[in-house]
Amino acid sequence: MLDGLAPFDFKTNPSWINPYYLVLVISLETTFFICGLLFALVVEEWVWDYAITVTMIHIIITSAVMSEFPLMLHWWLALGSGVISMICGGQILAYCLFKDNFIYPILDDF
Repeated sequence: MLDGLAPFDFKTNPSWINPYYLVLVISLETTFFICGLLFALVVEEWVWDYAITVTMIHIIITSAVMSEFPLMLHWWLALGSGVISMICGGQILAYCLFKDNFIYPILDDF
């Protein structure tokens, strides 16, 4: 079943009837979405920067743990949709909560 490599396992064959694969995908997407919301509460803006940094760290750790670079398309699609949900959910929450003290760039000097 699930072991210590579960967050980094990209070698599992994708199948919607495989419960192990479903657990991996659902946990990845849920974790990324919740992290985006937490980033919004902590940093108040620039959630996209934290999302991309955490994702890059995840890719590096995954490559180190699994001893190879992930080339599976289904893993990259799941990771990409997780990053998009993290950025969108976090940025929307940050905007709604902190829109009065959001920093907007002044582009008049350019």
